[in-house]
Amino acid sequence: MSNHKRILHIVGARPNFIKVGPLIKAIQRRLPAGQQLLVHTGQHFDSNMSDIFFEQLGIPYPDINLEVSQGSALVLLSEMIYRLEDPIKNFSPDCIVVYGDTNSTLAGALAGSKLNIPIAHVESGLRSRDNTMPEEINRVITDHTSSYLFTPSKDATDNLLAENIDSDKIYFVGNIMIDTLVSSMGQINKSQILNTLELRPSDTSEVKPYNVLTLHRPSNVDNTESLTKLIDSIMNIPSKNPTIFPVHPRSRNKIETIINNLKTDKIICIEPLGYIEFLCLVQHASLVITDSGGIQEETTHLGTPCITLRTTTERPITISEGTNTLINPTEPNLTQRIVEAINSPKSNPPSIPELWDGKTAERITEALIG
Repeated sequence: MSNHKRILHIVGARPNFIKVGPLIKAIQRRLPAGQQLLVHTGQHFDSNMSDIFFEQLGIPYPDINLEVSQGSALVLLSEMIYRLEDPIKNFSPDCIVVYGDTNSTLAGALAGSKLNIPIAHVESGLRSRDNTMPEEINRVITDHTSSYLFTPSKDATDNLLAENIDSDKIYFVGNIMIDTLVSSMGQINKSQILNTLELRPSDTSEVKPYNVLTLHRPSNVDNTESLTKLIDSIMNIPSKNPTIFPVHPRSRNKIETIINNLKTDKIICIEPLGYIEFLCLVQHASLVITDSGGIQEETTHLGTPCITLRTTTERPITISEGTNTLINPTEPNLTQRIVEAINSPKSNPPSIPELWDGKTAERITEALIG
């Protein structure tokens, strides 16, 4: 147990925002005002992709926005590290907290470690074993520069021990994303998104069956030919359920063109949603098809069947204990594989993993502050 009194948080992308909120609130109950600083790198700059998360989740707006959002991955990373130096030196934290596996995560870990400040990594130890994924590189380097490694599951702890990381640095605390989900359920249950999308004609009527689709990974969306095959395979699932597709701005024009060319009305593209609206959509869906990391966890907690279109996952517990099924998106008979996954019940009933109980932020606060 430590006794840190001055904490700097670094965020930059939507998954970071979901994770930082519960910890800031938990630390506020232990430290006087002014002892936390929230720095936003600017990695996600679209209002629907960023600002709305702060509004809905009650997170304080960042004290500093570095506004780093344009350029290649290497340009962004180096610029983030460069711009982080002044806020870190001016605030003089005795601990820097980074979250997840984004470029902002890695930038914060490198900047802080070069300035000899202890790094706390929330959501440590996840491994896909796929070094072609930028996130995997970010995770590994961040973990090996951190003084506090907060793991969401026991398999993540095992991964760190296998890499010879000192066990005294590792804390199994649970999944902080679930803290946000649990605390937001009141808002999620009151959301009108189903009415807006005409999936529930009125508050008292039954929800019409529907699926949810999200795609954003470059391996799935950058190549037009493979993306067309992927969408065509999903379109051909023998189900009358419409598929609601909140489209990432980066690939919106390409995806809408493909869907128009396929002449289908089974896939309905919509604008990106806020956290509350999206989780309401996921909660009531018959099926979620995604290539996201965090959605695998949220569907497991909500009990919604999920198919992840990737070759690997850094969250295997969502398969072994949760509702997730992993399918290679390049399989020649993708539609058939998805149908088989839908129709094949898991050998063990899905359950919520250990310590995914909404109290992770309290456990992290206890480790950092005492």
